[in-house]
Amino acid sequence: MMASITHCWKNARLDGVRLLLCALLLWGGGLQALRAETNLPEISGLRFERSAENLTLTAQLKFDLPTAVEEALLKGIPVIFVAEADVYRERWYWTDKKISRTERHMRLVYQPLTRRWRLVVGAGVIANNGIGVALNQSFDSLDDALNAIRRFSGWRIATQIELEPGERHRVEFRFRLDASQLPRPLQIGTLGQSEWALSLSATQKFLPESLK
Repeated sequence: MMASITHCWKNARLDGVRLLLCALLLWGGGLQALRAETNLPEISGLRFERSAENLTLTAQLKFDLPTAVEEALLKGIPVIFVAEADVYRERWYWTDKKISRTERHMRLVYQPLTRRWRLVVGAGVIANNGIGVALNQSFDSLDDALNAIRRFSGWRIATQIELEPGERHRVEFRFRLDASQLPRPLQIGTLGQSEWALSLSATQKFLPESLK
């Protein structure tokens, strides 16, 4: 009888240990999922301002650079980010009219000799000869360069004369890592890889007279 009770007690303790291990695993998995959710890319502080001549966009992007992308950068491979803003005037009787489209291409590259990060910004595809370049900056760290990429301040996306007072307008803002501008061999290697599919988007409506 005593042997039977002892055996049952050992099994009960073993089951308790198993339950505790399962609970710890589930808890750990929950924490990992929570971290993943808190690190999701997002657009914050999206707003529009109107001057006498232009409509401008301001926003702050929040994203972490995937490991594969950072490794490519450290090897001296240029990585291009593209931001796009489409402005529409809504029409109840027909499809919405696109009144403006603006792009910003940002080419980031690491220079091993100087150990600095170079960011080139243009309104379209940036050629190697420098055509289309509007801004050329250098940074001491990757974080500093990424902060410049993440921040949009007073970006002109339409002119005042393109807006129609009293009509509702819509802005579709998109940001992505453009793998199509990578070197050809790397393009093939990134097909289907989620780490190279970084993208963010936001849509917001407004009335021109409601803007400052």
